[in-house]
Formats: sequence, C-alpha cells, structure tokens
Amino acid sequence: MEKEKFVQIISENQNLIFKICNSYCSDQEIRKDLEQEILMQLWQSFGKFDGRVKITTWMYRVALNTAISYYRKNSKQSARKVDLDISIISIPDIEYDHQTDEKILFLYKVIERLNKMDKALVLLYLDNQKYSEISEILGISESNVSTKISRIKKFLKEQISNY
Repeated sequence: MEKEKFVQIISENQNLIFKICNSYCSDQEIRKDLEQEILMQLWQSFGKFDGRVKITTWMYRVALNTAISYYRKNSKQSARKVDLDISIISIPDIEYDHQTDEKILFLYKVIERLNKMDKALVLLYLDNQKYSEISEILGISESNVSTKISRIKKFLKEQISNY
C-alpha cells in the first residue's frame, strides 16, 4: 500500500523532480543519476513524512537538498539497497523545440550561472511558491527570501536585456 501511494505521489508531482534535475544538470546521463538519487532519497524518507507540511514542500526540500549535496560528494557512493524498484517510476525526458523555446533555454542557461541556493530560490519562485513556502523549504527567513529574489530578478533582467 505504501509503495502504491508513493508511486502515485511521484506521478502527480513528476514535473517538480524534472525541473530540479533539469536545472541542476545539463548532461542527460548525470541528470538521470540525479533523478534516481532524488527518487531514492524520497522513498527512504517517505515513511518519516508526517503531514505537517504540504507534500510538495516536503518533496522540494528533499529533492533540492539531494541535488545540492549530490555534487559535493567527492567519490561515488556504493550502491545502496532500496526496498522499491525505482525503475517502475519514470520521469519523462522533455525535449524543447530549440526555435520555439529559445528564450526559455536562455533563461535556464542564465539560471545555471546562479549559485545553488539562488538556483533553488528561482525554481521555487518560478513554480509560483509563496515566500512562506520557499522559506520553509530552504530553511531561511521570508525576508531573506524576498531580498534574494529581488537581487536575482535584477541579475536576470540585466542578463536578459544584454541578450
């Protein structure tokens, strides 16, 4: 029962995982590895989810923390045993039409230049998360969220106007 509920939650929120993986990895193979790592971390902590926050808040927190720490590891970890065959869950690869989505691709390239915290802030902001949700997910104050988003917007506007 727990596995079915987990698969359903992942299926309903797969775009959340896709956005994070796509924003933190430009290489498709590494993106798939990160996707697997995020799914593994979500599954391993699923039993600890107590419902005090929205499921998407919890998922963002786990996924962003996993993405950020994924690159901090100096050596590959040995394979870990997981009670779920994560091959049954598939986050679709979405290919952009480069001509139609040139501006979106440029925006993602500019976002890639941001540090990991600012990148997480932008992703949450672009996903229409409230400042209070962003604050809770990232563990910073709402005023800090507001200040950082204001600075990021200024940086993005400068980059886009130079484009």
